[in-house]
Amino acid sequence: MSTVAENTILVSEKAKAKVMQLMQDAEIVNDSSYFLRVGVVGGGCSGLSYKLDFDNEIKPMDQVFEDNGVKVVTDLKSFLYLVNTELDFSDGLNGKGFYFNNPNASRSCGCGESFAV
Repeated sequence: MSTVAENTILVSEKAKAKVMQLMQDAEIVNDSSYFLRVGVVGGGCSGLSYKLDFDNEIKPMDQVFEDNGVKVVTDLKSFLYLVNTELDFSDGLNGKGFYFNNPNASRSCGCGESFAV
């Protein structure tokens, strides 16, 4: 687990490894202009869903963080939901994929892909 810092987005070791693998697969691992964009969008059975993508364009009002060697960018509105959230990755039998340990979520759905505050 990453060192706890205030008002940031954290990235676990497993998530970092998977992000780097995906960047390598997309042939952007050596391009420092690319980063992981994390967002929150309306939808899902609990009301809000997470969104992950690679991007290389910083927009006005974006919040930029770096944890565990991964550059993470989010828009200001999404950051209000993501403060001190940790991005993690699971490859276990109960499901594979990225998931968020979000201390701001009051509840999440059974599939873990949406949440409410």
